[in-house]
Amino acid sequence: MTAPTYDWIIRGGLVADGRGGELVRADVALRGDRIAAIGELPATATHEYDAAGCIVAPGFIDVHTHSDAYLLIEPGAPSKIQQGVTTEITGNCGASAAPRWPGYTMPSDWLEQTYPGEWQSVADYRALLAAQRPAVNSAMLIGHRAIRAAVMGIEPRAARPEEIARMAQLLADALAEGGMGLSTGLVYAPAMHAQPDEIEALARVVARHGGIYATHMRSEGGALLEAIAEAIQVARATGVRLQISHLKTAGEANWPKLDAAFAAIEAAQAEGLAVASDRYPYTASCTDLDVILPTWAAQGGRAAILARLRNPADRARIRAEMAAARSDRYWDNVWIGSTRHPANAPYTGQPIARAAAAWNLHPLDAALRFMETDELFTGGIFFGMSEANMWRILAKPWVMIGSDASLRAPTGPLSHDHPHPRAYGTFGRFLRAAVDGRTVPLGEAIRKMTSLPAAHFRLADRGILRPGAFADVVVFDPATIQDRATFEQPHQFCAGIHAVWVNGAFSLRDGQPLVRAGRYLTPSGNQENSQGH
Repeated sequence: MTAPTYDWIIRGGLVADGRGGELVRADVALRGDRIAAIGELPATATHEYDAAGCIVAPGFIDVHTHSDAYLLIEPGAPSKIQQGVTTEITGNCGASAAPRWPGYTMPSDWLEQTYPGEWQSVADYRALLAAQRPAVNSAMLIGHRAIRAAVMGIEPRAARPEEIARMAQLLADALAEGGMGLSTGLVYAPAMHAQPDEIEALARVVARHGGIYATHMRSEGGALLEAIAEAIQVARATGVRLQISHLKTAGEANWPKLDAAFAAIEAAQAEGLAVASDRYPYTASCTDLDVILPTWAAQGGRAAILARLRNPADRARIRAEMAAARSDRYWDNVWIGSTRHPANAPYTGQPIARAAAAWNLHPLDAALRFMETDELFTGGIFFGMSEANMWRILAKPWVMIGSDASLRAPTGPLSHDHPHPRAYGTFGRFLRAAVDGRTVPLGEAIRKMTSLPAAHFRLADRGILRPGAFADVVVFDPATIQDRATFEQPHQFCAGIHAVWVNGAFSLRDGQPLVRAGRYLTPSGNQENSQGH
């Protein structure tokens, strides 16, 4: 008896190969961890999957995530793989799980968790991650905050030349161990004190290693255009590939700046600079609520900030400055995400105005109360974006899809907080819009989450359906693809994702997780295998 030609044949679906063109009805054959053939295939396979009525696409690449630590404790990555995501770019906004040298404190939500082992270097992290056998591929950017803190702690000042040199060496070491590039979060303390010479010196190291520089810029609102100019100058001065994270025009007064932002980015591209961006299909952002504190009040770490909030004179000054900077109308667009203190739990996923009314406080005072009683573990959801601008951004051919979310799970340790619905819904939401004709055509929508990010991040043989490429494949139903997560009830999987293969392993079928076969990816194309589980 003749042995089957292939391990899998996915039959009868409409194939979107990831390049943005028309969909074509074809069979897709997998052998080992690669795509073996595409076309009308009479050959046999060990397994067949009937994809009639469905779209067959490359596995989706989430280019902006914060899952690096969470993959260690929930390697099944349920909120990601249930969206069809097969690869995550982690370590964004200046914070990465590694390296963890003395002086660096990981983000607050990561610190709350229990991990399966200890690690410091990127090599340590990779070894621990491989031992957990993750369900999805990942590649980690090196957080600027981790590098800076190892050299100068959280001092709120510019770095000295010798400190920059030490940071550059630590970054080079981290990249040599498998970092994808560098990320910055220049809106956060103490990274906001980094001057252009510091960022450019580090970006030169990244460029030498063939990596990418992803930045949460200094401003996404009032100084948006200046922040874009700064980011582009880093690319111009160093030759590094640039990723502008979650492009937006935050705050209604800044909505008219979008055309100028587009013009600046596209002028840089015309110069020959490799500049791209990402966005999620929501008009609310999400980060720690204390990001709205005055700059001086946000320095020195958690203990110092809490001391100021509990000092009557400092708190009065904080309140006065915040009141002067924001109108009462501002608070209509602020919701509470995750909380820590039991008394605050009823207000998760609610407008801050509800807590303020219950406490008989002005919303500003309610915000300060949340920060103090939650000890700065309060999540803030900020509705400050234009929906029209959002769709214009998402339509740009150089804008990818990035959730800006850590992986989550509806049960277990990652079910206890209250995330932005983008954690579960980003890809289903954007695909639904494409199917319904509210954004770019479906083929182009899929390109934005497959071949476009694979090329910009140099993920070799990913993000495309062609013979020889890695067999990361998703099958979804265009009639039912839909996000279900809401701001009130975020822990809900997308509908319409029927099947997912990761590196040729059948990993998800109709919502049921199967084999975990994710790998750690590096920009050189080297991959660290994980054992199936």
